[in-house]
Amino acid sequence: MIERGGKDLILVIDQGTTGTHAALIDNEGRMVSYAYRKHEQITPRPGWVEYDPTEIWWNVKAVIAKVIKTSGIDSARIAAIGVANQRETVVVWDPRSGRPLYNAIAWRCRRSTKLAERLREGHAALIRSKTGLIPDPYFTGTKIWWLLENVEGLRERAARGEAFFGTVDSWIVWNLTRGGRDVATPWAGGAFVTDYSNASRTMLFDIYRLDWDPELLEVQGRIPQNALPVPMPSSTVYGYVGPHVSQVLLNGAEVPVCAIIGDQQAALFGHTAFDVGDIKATYGTGNFVLVNTGDKPVESRSGLLTTIYYSLERNRVTYALEGSIFVAGAVLRWLKKVVRIVEDEEEATRLARSVESNEGIYFVPAFTGLGAPYWDMHARGVLIGMTDRTGKAHIARAALESIAYMTADVVEAMSSDLGMRFRELRVDGRVASNDWLMQFQADVLGFRVVVPETLKVATLGAAFLAGLAIGFWRGLGEVRRLWRPSKVFEPRIDEEERLKLRRGWRAAVMRAQGWAKEVPWAYPLK
Repeated sequence: MIERGGKDLILVIDQGTTGTHAALIDNEGRMVSYAYRKHEQITPRPGWVEYDPTEIWWNVKAVIAKVIKTSGIDSARIAAIGVANQRETVVVWDPRSGRPLYNAIAWRCRRSTKLAERLREGHAALIRSKTGLIPDPYFTGTKIWWLLENVEGLRERAARGEAFFGTVDSWIVWNLTRGGRDVATPWAGGAFVTDYSNASRTMLFDIYRLDWDPELLEVQGRIPQNALPVPMPSSTVYGYVGPHVSQVLLNGAEVPVCAIIGDQQAALFGHTAFDVGDIKATYGTGNFVLVNTGDKPVESRSGLLTTIYYSLERNRVTYALEGSIFVAGAVLRWLKKVVRIVEDEEEATRLARSVESNEGIYFVPAFTGLGAPYWDMHARGVLIGMTDRTGKAHIARAALESIAYMTADVVEAMSSDLGMRFRELRVDGRVASNDWLMQFQADVLGFRVVVPETLKVATLGAAFLAGLAIGFWRGLGEVRRLWRPSKVFEPRIDEEERLKLRRGWRAAVMRAQGWAKEVPWAYPLK
């Protein structure tokens, strides 16, 4: 173990789609202690998804307390705090009272579909040229405009400086640092900051100038720039925890908060993907595939997003291409909770193994549209190819296979954009523990899939960035040696079989596309 003046642990808060994680990471990149707490998902209408920001903040405090209690460590050993977060989800709050002014609108929420359509019709080229993104209800900006249009008095409050808009990282760090010393902004309260990676997901941030873009802030009704957080590097000291955190949870320890990064970029960093062409896939509720493209942004010709990966210093960033797939693990929840043909993921896998092939059955789980590389907000789920021989084993297999097919679509687009062939996909997320699926993933990709020692790679990424900010680890070379593989899956099918399976999948996707336009009365979104 490397000693750092007695402070030998990094505390990470990883706030995700379904709950909040906390972990203590040691000098060797190993998890010493872990805690998790789920939050409620609020669905007031079809296609709408919200969270209570107060519940998220209370859960952050609860998991910090639990992870320290479980480990039995002295809080004085914590050198720094890092934050990874679900991206695109927006929180709006009153900076004077700290109270939310509306529920957090989740990244999966589709309420801003009509607004996104207007943006595609009139401003798609402008948005793409500055942000690297495609207008879609997925991104934070559309949710902020929806709030300004639909929450009474909010536009006036924002103009008076009485409303802050931020992604979940901003909400957490603002609360962590309230009353603490050396906050990074002039506002009262906590540090009102975000990092370049999260800012790049808002559709309001110029990824070349590395600042909020005045023209984009006016595109759909004015968003005051002082209502948005200060964009900063992913690895720097933003401030110190305030007394309400230090005294209550950390036994008086005054700990710096010094990493913020979107969870998917955090996972890429946790895989130590420091070279151009290093690629990963994170199988969570959705699946997010990112590839390091270096210090020059690559404009995709294949339906991918150009995004900021991470930054270690002001005004310098590393970029990535991203393919955002909206549904991955959510397929398994659908099998269990909606159609109820399996009790758990293990049963789904047993059923998939029980048939020799999919027998032409394909399932496109476009529950909320299709993300990359299709970007069809009007696509809907399709189960196709059924005969009187089709049983629940075929459906379970088709559902699992769909996760691998969607990933392969994105990886193929990345290969085209970069003009390079990949040799290895590093994977993480809960679904990556499914050996059957990871083998099928290698089969449809045609190259190896590598599972690391820990699947909580986003947590590691945030820890690494926090440690780098204070010299806990001395450079990327020292961090690189901390990544450890566990399992390797090599492809087992030939090219002819691979192409046959992919052709069938693409035919199914074509049937799913545009369905909500054909029957709009069935999908009433405001």
